Amino acid sequence: QVQLVESGGGSVQAGGSLKLSCAASTYSLDIQRMAWFRQAPGKEREGVAQLYTVIGITTYADSVKGRFTISRDNAKNTLYLQMNNLKPDDTALYYCAAGPFAGTLRERDFNYWGQGTQVTVSS
Repeated sequence: QVQLVESGGGSVQAGGSLKLSCAASTYSLDIQRMAWFRQAPGKEREGVAQLYTVIGITTYADSVKGRFTISRDNAKNTLYLQMNNLKPDDTALYYCAAGPFAGTLRERDFNYWGQGTQVTVSS
């Protein structure tokens, strides 16, 4: 069983930056894609960015393109999300997820989830 642990959340003013980390407890052959999701109060969980771990391809939600960057340190088995030019609308609980190669950036296509880290952006 793979465990994912997020860190790096916090409070920041609009225009600021944060870097989230997600440490995976072990390597697994059924993890070929890792992603960040977020959920704001009263809203559904939405995909923010994903990375195909073997081929390195990344995709982003339109709302974060050009501001967020997803990356991975294979040696540390850690996923990152660099968030720049943060906006109040980015306020949410951010989750790390991992799953198989097949699928899209949807909650149901990922098998493993972290507990989340809170990001709060004030205006």
